[in-house]
Parts: sequence; structure tokens; C-alpha cells
Amino acid sequence: QVHPVESGGGLVQAGGSLRLSCAASGRAFSTYHMAWFRQAPGKEREFVAAIKWDDTTTYYPDSVEGRFTISRDDAKNTLYLQMNSLKREDTAVYYCNGDDNWVATLLGDFTSWGQGTQVTVFS
Repeated sequence: QVHPVESGGGLVQAGGSLRLSCAASGRAFSTYHMAWFRQAPGKEREFVAAIKWDDTTTYYPDSVEGRFTISRDDAKNTLYLQMNSLKREDTAVYYCNGDDNWVATLLGDFTSWGQGTQVTVFS
């Protein structure tokens, strides 16, 4: 199990960029599929991006495809999310997590979550 600590959020103008980081403790990181999720006030947590353990596959929903890029550095046990062309609707708390099951990772089927990092986009 990974124990994620998210960082890098902040206040950014629409059209701007941010890069989120997720430091994951535990020896399992390099063998885990990893993903980013987000939760806006009053809404359900939603899937944002995922990457397979061996970096061969990434997956995004249409809402962020072409604007967000997920990447990983296994030597640093760190997951990243580069967010470009930010929109007001990207405002949310962003979380990362992972599992050795790809479907579970995509569905966000995790028993615990980190504290997340707040991203606020203004226009």
C-alpha cells in the first residue's frame, strides 16, 4: 500500500499551469499503478489521470485529455501531474493513490486517502 502526500497546489489564473507532486512512501510504489483524482465542493471524487506501474500506458478522461500529463519517477517514489490550460472547472482538491490492480486504480477503489492539495483556478 502506498501512503501518498500530495503537494504543489495553489491559486492560478485560468489558462495557467501547475505541477502537482505526490510523494508515496512504501516499497510498493514502483510496482503499483498510480492515479490522480479530484473532488470539487459538493461533488463526488472523480478520476483525472492514471499511469501503469511500468509507465507503458496513461489514461485520461475527456475533460482533461490534452491538457494534463501524468508521469512518475520511481527512483524518487514520486508521481506528478502537469496541468496546463487550466479552467475554473478544474478547481478541486487533488488526490493521488495507487494499487497493483489496474481496474481498482481507475475506479479509485482505495481504503484510505491522503490529505490532498487544493487547486483553485480564477478568471
